[in-house]
Amino acid sequence: MRVITGRAKGRQLKAPKGMNTRPTSDRVKEALFNVLGGKVENARFLDLFAGSGNVGIEALSRGAIEVFFVENNLKALKVIKENLELTGFQRQSQIISNDVIKALDALGRQQAQFDLVFVDPPYLKGYEQGVLDKINHYRLLAEGGILVIESSKRDQLPDEVGEIEHYRSQHYGDTCLSYYQIKSSNEITEGED
Repeated sequence: MRVITGRAKGRQLKAPKGMNTRPTSDRVKEALFNVLGGKVENARFLDLFAGSGNVGIEALSRGAIEVFFVENNLKALKVIKENLELTGFQRQSQIISNDVIKALDALGRQQAQFDLVFVDPPYLKGYEQGVLDKINHYRLLAEGGILVIESSKRDQLPDEVGEIEHYRSQHYGDTCLSYYQIKSSNEITEGED
């Protein structure tokens, strides 16, 4: 697992040992960032179920101005901190040690908004609906922002939740990336790769 491009290009990242984590593969991560393209630069990025911090660190390397990492596993939190030290991105990072739903409640009370949200829950556990409900309720996704869920292709994800609607999916073996935006957004970019 490595940083693909940007300021920390080529840096090897650590992964939590002995856990049932499933870090986003370099192939899937590269595809994700190819779709997000220029939206990453100067973005506020929210990395939910952050694991090793792999995806949020890639966003920082590509020019995101701030990343919030949400994770509640102590081993994973330690690895996120170590990976941020390895890449030098500690100052642009906020680590939230909490359950994702509780963290979204806290961010909602702060009226936080994010340009990009990446959600990578355990596969086939049904966390996606609750996360989308909270993000919609608190309006955590900025106008024109993109929310991406990494899931198993067997997971059943909603087409829309409130003002947030699905507009694109990509499959890589069992992994699926599902892209969402706010309905009123004129930024939907279905044809880009």
